[in-house]
Amino acid sequence: MLVVPTYLLGTVPTAILVGREAGHDPTREGSGNPGASNTFRTMGWRAGATVLVGDVAKGAVAAAAGLAEGGRGVGVACGLAAVLGHVAPATRRLRGGKGVATGAGMAAVLLPVPAVGLAAVWLATVKLVGAASAGSIVVAVGLPAVAIVDGRPVGEVAAFAACGLLVVARHRDNLGRLRRGEEHSLAPQRSE
Repeated sequence: MLVVPTYLLGTVPTAILVGREAGHDPTREGSGNPGASNTFRTMGWRAGATVLVGDVAKGAVAAAAGLAEGGRGVGVACGLAAVLGHVAPATRRLRGGKGVATGAGMAAVLLPVPAVGLAAVWLATVKLVGAASAGSIVVAVGLPAVAIVDGRPVGEVAAFAACGLLVVARHRDNLGRLRRGEEHSLAPQRSE
């Protein structure tokens, strides 16, 4: 089965690889998170966009491979495995990113129409609050809800709920900063 290979795909450290090319280490700069938002803030929009595309691709490729191999159930399992690989990579002592972009890639393949709506909700939330983490938390909570509205079976809804809970759990520090009004904005910390 493809679950182990797609977990390993999820462990590919996109932000670290992009950072290395630019002479940076996202795990030691900004928030220390190896994800697209921190890369954008510390290395500029080109590097952030590259990381975003790479991390979305991990979830999309994993879900699409599983879907092609064994249908929707396997697609969901493989997409979730990639998210887990991104968040808890065995190759880096379980210190990974927050899973938002990889989860978005999984959703784009398995829930394409609702995923467009979730992307719009993310953008609106970020514009309103000024923090990518706020949009990410709202979308993570909304993921199982849109799966229900889309008529997905209970097992899929549970898998999307697990993905959403994982993303929210990885944002626990962000939740505290949001409550205190101290959360990092999405604005770059330096000019490119």
